[in-house]
Amino acid sequence: MGCEGPKSLIEVTHNQNFIDLILKQILCLNRKYGTDIPLVLMNSFNTHEDTQQVLSKYKNSGVTIRTFNQSRFPRILKDTMVPLPKDVKGSLEDWYPPGHGDFFQSFYNSGLLQELLDQGKEYIFLSNVDNLASTCDFDICKYLEESGSEYFMELTEKTKADVKGGTLIEYEGRVRLLEIAQVPPSRVPEFASIKKFKIFNTNNIWLRMNAIKRTVEDKSIFDLDVIENKKTVNKQVVLQLETAVGAAIKCFKGGKGILVSRDRFLPVKSTNDLFVIQSNIYEIRNGALIVNPRRPFSGAPLIKLGSHFSKVKGYMERLKGIPNLLELDQLTISGDVTLGEGVTLKGSVIIVANDGQKIDIAPGSVLENKIITGSLRILDL
Repeated sequence: MGCEGPKSLIEVTHNQNFIDLILKQILCLNRKYGTDIPLVLMNSFNTHEDTQQVLSKYKNSGVTIRTFNQSRFPRILKDTMVPLPKDVKGSLEDWYPPGHGDFFQSFYNSGLLQELLDQGKEYIFLSNVDNLASTCDFDICKYLEESGSEYFMELTEKTKADVKGGTLIEYEGRVRLLEIAQVPPSRVPEFASIKKFKIFNTNNIWLRMNAIKRTVEDKSIFDLDVIENKKTVNKQVVLQLETAVGAAIKCFKGGKGILVSRDRFLPVKSTNDLFVIQSNIYEIRNGALIVNPRRPFSGAPLIKLGSHFSKVKGYMERLKGIPNLLELDQLTISGDVTLGEGVTLKGSVIIVANDGQKIDIAPGSVLENKIITGSLRILDL
């Protein structure tokens, strides 16, 4: 998405970012149940300073906020297998955060794990900061307690938009997470099939905190599958060796996947996703996103914004306001296009500006089942 700074600080709605909304969720729970549930943020070396500066505004939020940093690993030159940084003070581009599977060791090393255990905390809920649908569900927590399991992974039904999502398999008698990066190219179509692999990992994880401590101290947590991720840095191909928090399911006693409804998974991985959650498709209730009851049919619209919108900066420059999407089924935009304020989109809408052409959708326009081409011809679908 080309974020400048932490994604958690992107405005979602009404001048509120992801952290604003998550704090509202937790504050509501604490007030309802008379508890002191804290918010713990795992930062990377790339986001730590920006996050710390912003957190000062939340000191009177009514929610305890703690942070810790995940590890910093050196990138490796693919051709020579030599670490890219010359020394520990090298350029930040020479280093990378090694995936969220590093959570366990970094959380333990920070001292926060023991501090929270000493306070009597027993369970922890992990989720991606950009998934505003991943609220703290006490029914799931109660089930974790009653089941005796140490680890729950929330799964939901796969759609064509989720073909890259990891899934659970049984391997050598144990439940394992299978990621697309671990699949041979010839078998990717099979992995992506929504008929064969019908569920995928939402990355909403529930854990017993004393079990985290045990797996770090007995070193069993270090047996996570390593995923090789190729990147290009300054025209050099480098390798990043990463792990996923979902892969830890094999390290915990009674690790299970539990099927949850789709309304617990609403991530923002692209400006297509951002476009939808900023619209009137959703409403905010106690910090959580819920489908607008005025939407006449279920499910979010299919959005495909072109390369001009792929970075947050370009996205914001081209939208003078988020359109009314309540009755939209699907939208495709390609080329140099801008949308004026107060636009309404209904049904299926396709807007294509060819090379060298520009399309400006006028403020207040209502487009329903239309194709708009570079010459501004408007055709009914």
